[in-house]
Amino acid sequence: MADYLADVRKYDATADEGAVNKIVKHLGIALRNRDSSLVSCSDQSELDRVREKWCMKKFGETDAAKCDSVIEKVCQSMSGDNSKSRVTFYYLVAKHLGKLSAL
Repeated sequence: MADYLADVRKYDATADEGAVNKIVKHLGIALRNRDSSLVSCSDQSELDRVREKWCMKKFGETDAAKCDSVIEKVCQSMSGDNSKSRVTFYYLVAKHLGKLSAL
């Protein structure tokens, strides 16, 4: 768990440990496989999945363009990281949407 929190704190020094823990629990078994534990910003189907399953379904966001904009911002902010942790990515999407409290 500490590794996930440390990775999130590379992008948000004051990251909420409780929110990170909730994301880890939400993702569950997906984090056991290296491939599914990472997000690829160059894979449009991956980004579509983040939009549909995380942004819209989990948080009830109805504006797909807003979700796409937030996902693009997160991709840009994590561009220097070749292995984008799904936990960190999802945390940053939630933060940009103002939905950390909804976790």
